[in-house]
Amino acid sequence: MSDVDFLQYLQTITVLDIIDILVVSAIIYSVLVLIKGTRGMEIAKGLLFLVSVLIICRFLNLRTVRWLVQTALYGIVVALPIVFQPELRRMLVSLGSGSGFTNALKRLTEITNHIQSVDGLMWAIEQLCETKTGALIVIERQTGLDDYCETGTILNADISAKLLYSIFNTKAPLHDGAVIIRNFRILAASCYLPLSENVINKSGTGKKGYGTRHRAAIGLSEQTDAVIIVVSEERGVASVAHNGNIAVASLETIRRLLQNLWQNPRYSLILDTDLSEELYGHSEPVKTKSRVKDI
Repeated sequence: MSDVDFLQYLQTITVLDIIDILVVSAIIYSVLVLIKGTRGMEIAKGLLFLVSVLIICRFLNLRTVRWLVQTALYGIVVALPIVFQPELRRMLVSLGSGSGFTNALKRLTEITNHIQSVDGLMWAIEQLCETKTGALIVIERQTGLDDYCETGTILNADISAKLLYSIFNTKAPLHDGAVIIRNFRILAASCYLPLSENVINKSGTGKKGYGTRHRAAIGLSEQTDAVIIVVSEERGVASVAHNGNIAVASLETIRRLLQNLWQNPRYSLILDTDLSEELYGHSEPVKTKSRVKDI
């Protein structure tokens, strides 16, 4: 297209065309804001990947692969209303209240990276271990945990050692469940996590030997990339669960882990399943064993 043709094309654009583009852009942006921080965002990325593969197949004339991808997309489109049911419900509620765009702009301008001192979190964990108070602390990473936050009580509070310790006090109303931390802020408390069904002991007897907290920590680590810290109320020791594995860890090891997650949210780690109470960081993700040893 020459410069003359391009200028002529620009002259055909009307004010209504510009308004049309802006409205569509606002709708797409609102949908992205709505599913941000949920599993819906991961599904949307998968759909975008399939569409990209379809475009490449059309360009390269890969008819068989293109047919397979198209067939998969047809089935996914039918299932989308079911998969995105929570997000669609929130969107309709927002539209009904007239606050959809206001919330989107507010969320865009909010500062989410409020990082509190690692010392505060470590003080709470140390006190929980000393008093043998059971605790379940989830640190969100790339996979959003909003769905699990909705099962508990939203706090959205700065990390405070006393607040965190008081939450898990057995007489506190929020002690039963997990605390979810996002960007080093206490996002929610008393959250329910999925229990693992794949826990295997050395004796091969199944779930025996694991309490509900440890099974919940393993269960969430199997479904997300979160790092979960568990304090045993029987032994007063802390364990770390990640990628379907769990291992006892010293307080110093947990401190180094928190510092690494603070400095690099994409920090990848592998649990030492030989239980030497050490965590090893890696620059690339590492696959770990699915079998969980006794602790």
